[in-house]
Amino acid sequence: VCSMGNSTSRLYSALAKTLSSSAVSQHRDCLEQPDSAQLDPIDPKDLLEECQIVLQKRPPRFQRDFVDLKKNAASNHRPIRVMQWNILAQALGEGKDNFVQCPMEALKWEERKCLILEEILAYKPDILCLQEVDHYFDTFEPLLSRLGYQCTFFPKPWSPCLDVEQNNGPDGCALFFLKDRFELVNSANIRLTAMKLKTNQVAIAQTLKCNETGRLFCIAVTHLKARTGWERFRSAQGCDLLQNLKSITQGAKIPLIICGDFNAEPTEEVYREFSNSSLNLNSAYKLLSPDGQSEPPYTTWKIRPSGECRHTLDYIWYSQHALNVNSALGLLTEEQIGPNRLPSFNYPSDHLSLVCDFSFNQDPDRLL
Repeated sequence: VCSMGNSTSRLYSALAKTLSSSAVSQHRDCLEQPDSAQLDPIDPKDLLEECQIVLQKRPPRFQRDFVDLKKNAASNHRPIRVMQWNILAQALGEGKDNFVQCPMEALKWEERKCLILEEILAYKPDILCLQEVDHYFDTFEPLLSRLGYQCTFFPKPWSPCLDVEQNNGPDGCALFFLKDRFELVNSANIRLTAMKLKTNQVAIAQTLKCNETGRLFCIAVTHLKARTGWERFRSAQGCDLLQNLKSITQGAKIPLIICGDFNAEPTEEVYREFSNSSLNLNSAYKLLSPDGQSEPPYTTWKIRPSGECRHTLDYIWYSQHALNVNSALGLLTEEQIGPNRLPSFNYPSDHLSLVCDFSFNQDPDRLL
Protein backbone atom coordinates (compact mmCIF):
# COMPACT_ATOMS: atom_id res chain seq x y z
CA VAL A 1 0.00 0.00 0.00
CA CYS A 2 1.39 3.41 -0.91
CA SER A 3 1.59 6.12 1.72
CA MET A 4 -1.15 8.74 1.50
CA GLY A 5 0.78 11.47 3.27
CA ASN A 6 3.62 10.56 5.62
CA SER A 7 4.62 7.33 7.34
CA THR A 8 2.51 8.09 10.41
CA SER A 9 -0.59 9.06 8.45
CA ARG A 10 -3.82 7.83 10.04
CA LEU A 11 -5.24 7.19 6.58
CA TYR A 12 -2.18 5.22 5.53
CA SER A 13 -2.54 3.20 8.70
CA ALA A 14 -6.20 2.51 7.87
CA LEU A 15 -5.37 1.37 4.36
CA ALA A 16 -2.35 -0.64 5.43
CA LYS A 17 -4.55 -2.85 7.61
CA THR A 18 -6.67 -3.93 4.65
CA LEU A 19 -6.02 -6.66 2.12
CA SER A 20 -5.17 -5.77 -1.44
CA SER A 21 -7.96 -6.17 -3.95
CA SER A 22 -5.93 -8.60 -6.05
CA ALA A 23 -5.89 -11.04 -3.15
CA VAL A 24 -9.49 -10.60 -2.21
CA SER A 25 -11.56 -9.95 -5.33
CA GLN A 26 -11.08 -13.48 -6.68
CA HIS A 27 -13.13 -14.81 -3.77
CA ARG A 28 -15.66 -12.02 -3.18
CA ASP A 29 -17.07 -11.25 -6.60
CA CYS A 30 -20.37 -9.66 -5.67
CA LEU A 31 -21.02 -10.31 -2.01
CA GLU A 32 -21.66 -7.84 0.75
CA GLN A 33 -18.80 -7.02 3.06
CA PRO A 34 -18.03 -9.32 5.98
CA ASP A 35 -18.68 -8.14 9.51
CA SER A 36 -16.49 -5.10 10.06
CA ALA A 37 -17.32 -4.72 13.76
CA GLN A 38 -13.70 -5.49 14.71
CA LEU A 39 -12.34 -2.62 12.60
CA ASP A 40 -11.79 0.69 14.33
CA PRO A 41 -14.09 3.49 13.14
CA ILE A 42 -12.52 6.39 11.26
CA ASP A 43 -13.43 9.97 12.08
CA PRO A 44 -14.51 11.53 8.76
CA LYS A 45 -12.79 14.79 9.73
CA ASP A 46 -9.49 12.94 10.15
CA LEU A 47 -9.91 11.22 6.80
CA LEU A 48 -10.73 14.53 5.11
CA GLU A 49 -7.64 16.13 6.66
CA GLU A 50 -5.46 13.31 5.35
CA CYS A 51 -6.93 13.66 1.87
CA GLN A 52 -6.26 17.39 1.91
CA ILE A 53 -2.63 16.78 2.93
CA VAL A 54 -2.18 14.54 -0.12
CA LEU A 55 -3.92 17.10 -2.34
CA GLN A 56 -2.17 20.22 -1.05
CA LYS A 57 -0.33 20.77 -4.35
CA ARG A 58 -3.56 20.54 -6.36
CA PRO A 59 -6.07 23.34 -6.90
CA PRO A 60 -8.84 23.59 -4.27
CA ARG A 61 -12.07 21.66 -4.68
CA PHE A 62 -14.79 23.43 -6.66
CA GLN A 63 -17.54 25.22 -4.73
CA ARG A 64 -20.99 23.82 -5.47
CA ASP A 65 -24.14 24.92 -3.66
CA PHE A 66 -27.39 23.14 -2.89
CA VAL A 67 -30.56 24.56 -4.46
CA ASP A 68 -33.59 24.53 -2.16
CA LEU A 69 -36.51 22.84 -3.96
CA LYS A 70 -38.99 22.42 -1.10
CA LYS A 71 -42.53 23.29 -2.11
CA ASN A 72 -44.37 21.89 0.89
CA ALA A 73 -44.13 22.41 4.63
CA ALA A 74 -41.04 21.14 6.38
CA SER A 75 -40.86 17.37 6.83
CA ASN A 76 -40.99 15.86 10.30
CA HIS A 77 -37.91 13.72 9.67
CA ARG A 78 -34.33 14.27 8.63
CA PRO A 79 -33.92 14.24 4.85
CA ILE A 80 -32.21 11.29 3.18
CA ARG A 81 -29.20 12.45 1.18
CA VAL A 82 -28.45 10.35 -1.92
CA MET A 83 -25.30 10.73 -4.02
CA GLN A 84 -24.94 9.37 -7.57
CA TRP A 85 -21.53 9.28 -9.26
CA ASN A 86 -19.66 7.54 -12.05
CA ILE A 87 -16.20 7.93 -10.51
CA LEU A 88 -14.24 6.75 -13.63
CA ALA A 89 -12.55 3.37 -13.34
CA GLN A 90 -8.83 3.83 -12.77
CA ALA A 91 -7.86 1.25 -15.40
CA LEU A 92 -10.05 2.97 -18.01
CA GLY A 93 -8.87 6.48 -17.12
CA GLU A 94 -5.24 5.50 -17.49
CA GLY A 95 -5.55 2.85 -20.16
CA LYS A 96 -8.53 3.19 -22.49
CA ASP A 97 -10.50 6.42 -22.26
CA ASN A 98 -7.77 8.61 -23.77
CA PHE A 99 -8.63 12.03 -22.31
CA VAL A 100 -6.32 13.97 -24.58
CA GLN A 101 -6.41 17.22 -22.57
CA CYS A 102 -5.92 15.57 -19.17
CA PRO A 103 -2.29 15.09 -18.07
CA MET A 104 -1.50 11.56 -16.90
CA GLU A 105 -0.19 13.12 -13.70
CA ALA A 106 -3.74 14.20 -12.87
CA LEU A 107 -4.91 10.57 -13.05
CA LYS A 108 -2.47 9.12 -10.49
CA TRP A 109 -4.57 6.88 -8.26
CA GLU A 110 -2.85 7.79 -4.99
CA GLU A 111 -4.05 11.39 -5.48
CA ARG A 112 -7.19 10.85 -7.53
CA LYS A 113 -8.70 8.58 -4.87
CA CYS A 114 -8.26 11.41 -2.37
CA LEU A 115 -10.19 13.74 -4.69
CA ILE A 116 -13.00 11.17 -4.86
CA LEU A 117 -13.02 10.68 -1.09
CA GLU A 118 -12.91 14.44 -0.53
CA GLU A 119 -16.03 14.88 -2.66
CA ILE A 120 -17.87 12.12 -0.78
CA LEU A 121 -16.82 13.43 2.62
CA ALA A 122 -17.81 16.99 1.71
CA TYR A 123 -21.43 16.07 0.91
CA LYS A 124 -21.87 13.36 3.58
CA PRO A 125 -24.40 11.18 1.74
CA ASP A 126 -26.60 8.80 3.70
CA ILE A 127 -26.66 6.61 0.58
CA LEU A 128 -23.89 6.52 -2.03
CA CYS A 129 -24.32 4.96 -5.50
CA LEU A 130 -21.17 4.59 -7.60
CA GLN A 131 -20.36 3.25 -11.07
CA GLU A 132 -17.00 2.24 -12.60
CA VAL A 133 -15.64 1.14 -9.23
CA ASP A 134 -12.46 -0.89 -9.71
CA HIS A 135 -10.84 -0.17 -6.35
CA TYR A 136 -13.67 -1.48 -4.18
CA PHE A 137 -11.79 -4.03 -2.07
CA ASP A 138 -8.62 -2.04 -1.44
CA THR A 139 -10.09 1.45 -1.02
CA PHE A 140 -13.84 1.99 -0.85
CA GLU A 141 -14.97 -1.01 1.20
CA PRO A 142 -12.28 -0.77 3.91
CA LEU A 143 -12.62 2.99 4.31
CA LEU A 144 -16.37 3.49 3.93
CA SER A 145 -17.21 0.53 6.16
CA ARG A 146 -15.18 2.21 8.89
CA LEU A 147 -17.11 5.42 8.30
CA GLY A 148 -20.30 3.53 9.18
CA TYR A 149 -21.50 2.42 5.74
CA GLN A 150 -22.74 -1.02 4.77
CA CYS A 151 -21.13 -1.82 1.42
CA THR A 152 -22.18 -3.92 -1.58
CA PHE A 153 -20.37 -4.43 -4.90
CA PHE A 154 -21.46 -6.15 -8.09
CA PRO A 155 -18.83 -6.29 -10.89
CA LYS A 156 -19.46 -6.49 -14.59
CA PRO A 157 -19.03 -10.08 -15.84
CA TRP A 158 -16.63 -8.98 -18.62
CA SER A 159 -15.25 -5.70 -17.38
CA PRO A 160 -13.17 -3.77 -19.95
CA CYS A 161 -10.77 -2.97 -17.10
CA LEU A 162 -9.47 -6.54 -17.37
CA ASP A 163 -8.07 -5.75 -20.82
CA VAL A 164 -5.75 -3.12 -19.31
CA GLU A 165 -2.30 -4.15 -18.12
CA GLN A 166 -1.78 -3.95 -14.34
CA ASN A 167 -5.51 -3.57 -13.78
CA ASN A 168 -7.07 -3.76 -10.34
CA GLY A 169 -9.79 -6.23 -11.23
CA PRO A 170 -13.20 -5.67 -12.81
CA ASP A 171 -15.19 -2.49 -12.43
CA GLY A 172 -18.81 -2.52 -11.35
CA CYS A 173 -21.58 -0.84 -9.39
CA ALA A 174 -21.30 -0.22 -5.66
CA LEU A 175 -23.93 0.80 -3.13
CA PHE A 176 -23.25 2.14 0.37
CA PHE A 177 -25.69 3.17 3.11
CA LEU A 178 -25.24 4.37 6.69
CA LYS A 179 -26.03 1.57 9.08
CA ASP A 180 -27.15 3.92 11.85
CA ARG A 181 -29.85 5.37 9.58
CA PHE A 182 -31.13 2.30 7.71
CA GLU A 183 -31.68 -1.41 8.11
CA LEU A 184 -31.23 -3.75 5.14
CA VAL A 185 -34.44 -5.68 4.45
CA ASN A 186 -33.62 -7.22 1.08
CA SER A 187 -30.79 -7.08 -1.46
CA ALA A 188 -30.72 -8.17 -5.11
CA ASN A 189 -27.82 -8.21 -7.55
CA ILE A 190 -29.27 -8.00 -11.06
CA ARG A 191 -27.48 -8.91 -14.27
CA LEU A 192 -29.44 -7.03 -16.90
CA THR A 193 -30.83 -8.78 -19.95
CA ALA A 194 -31.54 -7.43 -23.42
CA MET A 195 -33.38 -9.34 -26.16
CA LYS A 196 -33.46 -12.37 -23.83
CA LEU A 197 -29.67 -12.36 -23.55
CA LYS A 198 -27.69 -11.72 -20.39
CA THR A 199 -25.54 -8.62 -20.82
CA ASN A 200 -22.39 -7.15 -19.33
CA GLN A 201 -24.32 -4.49 -17.39
CA VAL A 202 -25.53 -4.87 -13.82
CA ALA A 203 -27.62 -3.28 -11.08
CA ILE A 204 -27.95 -3.53 -7.31
CA ALA A 205 -31.36 -3.00 -5.69
CA GLN A 206 -31.77 -2.90 -1.92
CA THR A 207 -34.89 -2.46 0.18
CA LEU A 208 -34.09 -0.43 3.28
CA LYS A 209 -36.04 0.51 6.37
CA CYS A 210 -35.54 4.06 7.60
CA ASN A 211 -34.82 3.73 11.32
CA GLU A 212 -36.28 7.15 12.10
CA THR A 213 -39.63 6.76 10.35
CA GLY A 214 -40.00 2.99 9.98
CA ARG A 215 -40.75 3.55 6.29
CA LEU A 216 -39.51 1.13 3.63
CA PHE A 217 -37.96 2.28 0.36
CA CYS A 218 -35.88 0.74 -2.41
CA ILE A 219 -32.58 2.18 -3.64
CA ALA A 220 -31.07 0.94 -6.91
CA VAL A 221 -27.85 1.68 -8.77
CA THR A 222 -27.05 0.78 -12.38
CA HIS A 223 -24.79 1.53 -15.35
CA LEU A 224 -26.22 0.89 -18.82
CA LYS A 225 -24.38 0.05 -22.03
CA ALA A 226 -22.27 2.88 -23.48
CA ARG A 227 -21.69 4.16 -27.03
CA THR A 228 -23.68 5.45 -29.96
CA GLY A 229 -25.55 2.78 -31.90
CA TRP A 230 -26.61 0.85 -28.81
CA GLU A 231 -29.83 2.77 -28.15
CA ARG A 232 -32.16 -0.24 -28.59
CA PHE A 233 -29.89 -2.32 -26.38
CA ARG A 234 -30.04 0.29 -23.61
CA SER A 235 -33.81 0.44 -24.01
CA ALA A 236 -34.07 -3.32 -23.51
CA GLN A 237 -31.80 -3.15 -20.47
CA GLY A 238 -33.93 -0.36 -19.03
CA CYS A 239 -37.11 -2.41 -19.54
CA ASP A 240 -35.52 -5.36 -17.78
CA LEU A 241 -34.46 -3.20 -14.84
CA LEU A 242 -37.93 -1.68 -14.56
CA GLN A 243 -39.52 -5.14 -14.54
CA ASN A 244 -37.21 -6.23 -11.75
CA LEU A 245 -37.95 -3.08 -9.75
CA LYS A 246 -41.72 -3.47 -10.20
CA SER A 247 -41.44 -6.87 -8.57
CA ILE A 248 -39.15 -5.65 -5.77
CA THR A 249 -41.33 -2.62 -4.97
CA GLN A 250 -44.60 -4.56 -5.31
CA GLY A 251 -45.70 -2.31 -8.15
CA ALA A 252 -44.62 0.98 -6.54
CA LYS A 253 -46.07 0.25 -3.10
CA ILE A 254 -42.50 0.66 -1.82
CA PRO A 255 -41.00 4.06 -2.75
CA LEU A 256 -38.07 3.87 -5.14
CA ILE A 257 -34.90 5.81 -5.92
CA ILE A 258 -32.80 4.78 -8.94
CA CYS A 259 -29.32 6.20 -9.46
CA GLY A 260 -27.30 5.55 -12.56
CA ASP A 261 -25.16 6.40 -15.50
CA PHE A 262 -27.68 5.51 -18.21
CA ASN A 263 -25.35 6.48 -21.08
CA ALA A 264 -28.50 7.95 -22.65
CA GLU A 265 -29.57 11.49 -23.41
CA PRO A 266 -33.14 12.52 -22.50
CA THR A 267 -34.06 12.07 -26.18
CA GLU A 268 -33.47 8.30 -26.00
CA GLU A 269 -36.16 5.67 -25.69
CA VAL A 270 -34.82 4.34 -22.37
CA TYR A 271 -35.33 7.78 -20.82
CA ARG A 272 -38.94 7.84 -22.04
CA GLU A 273 -39.49 4.36 -20.60
CA PHE A 274 -38.47 5.53 -17.16
CA SER A 275 -40.47 8.76 -17.50
CA ASN A 276 -43.62 6.88 -18.50
CA SER A 277 -43.23 3.87 -16.23
CA SER A 278 -46.12 2.67 -14.07
CA LEU A 279 -43.72 3.19 -11.15
CA ASN A 280 -44.55 6.92 -11.45
CA LEU A 281 -40.94 8.08 -11.64
CA ASN A 282 -39.56 11.57 -12.08
CA SER A 283 -35.99 12.71 -12.64
CA ALA A 284 -34.83 14.78 -9.67
CA TYR A 285 -32.45 17.07 -11.55
CA LYS A 286 -35.23 18.29 -13.83
CA LEU A 287 -36.40 20.29 -10.82
CA LEU A 288 -33.37 22.58 -11.15
CA SER A 289 -34.71 23.90 -14.47
CA PRO A 290 -36.99 26.98 -14.47
CA ASP A 291 -40.01 24.97 -15.61
CA GLY A 292 -39.09 21.75 -13.81
CA GLN A 293 -39.29 19.89 -17.12
CA SER A 294 -35.75 20.02 -18.54
CA GLU A 295 -32.66 18.01 -17.64
CA PRO A 296 -29.34 19.81 -17.04
CA PRO A 297 -27.34 20.66 -20.19
CA TYR A 298 -24.59 18.20 -19.20
CA THR A 299 -23.51 15.71 -16.54
CA THR A 300 -20.32 14.69 -18.36
CA TRP A 301 -17.91 16.80 -20.40
CA LYS A 302 -14.65 15.49 -21.85
CA ILE A 303 -12.30 15.71 -24.83
CA ARG A 304 -11.22 12.55 -26.64
CA PRO A 305 -9.31 12.12 -29.92
CA SER A 306 -12.67 12.04 -31.74
CA GLY A 307 -13.60 15.45 -30.32
CA GLU A 308 -15.39 17.15 -27.45
CA CYS A 309 -18.27 15.26 -25.78
CA ARG A 310 -20.84 17.11 -23.66
CA HIS A 311 -23.82 14.97 -22.64
CA THR A 312 -26.50 14.45 -20.03
CA LEU A 313 -26.25 10.77 -19.09
CA ASP A 314 -26.58 10.56 -15.30
CA TYR A 315 -29.87 10.60 -13.38
CA ILE A 316 -31.51 10.18 -10.01
CA TRP A 317 -35.05 8.87 -10.56
CA TYR A 318 -37.55 8.78 -7.69
CA SER A 319 -41.16 7.85 -6.87
CA GLN A 320 -42.80 11.24 -7.15
CA HIS A 321 -45.98 10.14 -5.35
CA ALA A 322 -44.07 9.01 -2.27
CA LEU A 323 -40.98 11.20 -2.09
CA ASN A 324 -40.19 14.90 -2.20
CA VAL A 325 -36.91 16.38 -3.43
CA ASN A 326 -35.96 18.94 -0.79
CA SER A 327 -32.76 20.13 -2.48
CA ALA A 328 -30.27 19.24 -5.20
CA LEU A 329 -26.59 20.03 -5.59
CA GLY A 330 -25.91 22.52 -8.37
CA LEU A 331 -23.67 21.43 -11.24
CA LEU A 332 -20.27 22.83 -12.13
CA THR A 333 -20.34 25.77 -14.50
CA GLU A 334 -18.44 25.81 -17.79
CA GLU A 335 -16.01 28.32 -16.25
CA GLN A 336 -15.30 26.01 -13.32
CA ILE A 337 -14.79 23.00 -15.58
CA GLY A 338 -12.36 24.98 -17.76
CA PRO A 339 -11.29 24.60 -21.39
CA ASN A 340 -9.58 21.21 -20.93
CA ARG A 341 -12.83 19.74 -19.53
CA LEU A 342 -12.89 16.62 -17.31
CA PRO A 343 -11.16 14.88 -15.63
CA SER A 344 -8.54 17.35 -14.40
CA PHE A 345 -6.28 18.26 -11.50
CA ASN A 346 -9.38 19.82 -9.90
CA TYR A 347 -11.87 17.05 -10.52
CA PRO A 348 -11.32 13.26 -10.52
CA SER A 349 -13.96 11.99 -12.97
CA ASP A 350 -15.36 12.75 -16.40
CA HIS A 351 -18.85 12.64 -14.81
CA LEU A 352 -20.29 15.09 -12.30
CA SER A 353 -21.63 13.86 -9.00
CA LEU A 354 -25.37 14.34 -8.39
CA VAL A 355 -26.66 14.80 -4.83
CA CYS A 356 -30.28 15.12 -3.66
CA ASP A 357 -32.04 15.38 -0.31
CA PHE A 358 -35.30 13.39 -0.15
CA SER A 359 -38.16 13.28 2.33
CA PHE A 360 -41.20 11.01 2.53
CA ASN A 361 -44.64 12.29 1.57
CA GLN A 362 -47.11 11.91 4.41
CA ASP A 363 -49.86 10.39 2.25
CA PRO A 364 -48.17 8.71 -0.74
CA ASP A 365 -51.16 6.57 -1.79
CA ARG A 366 -53.28 9.66 -2.39
CA LEU A 367 -50.95 10.75 -5.18
CA LEU A 368 -50.45 7.39 -6.88
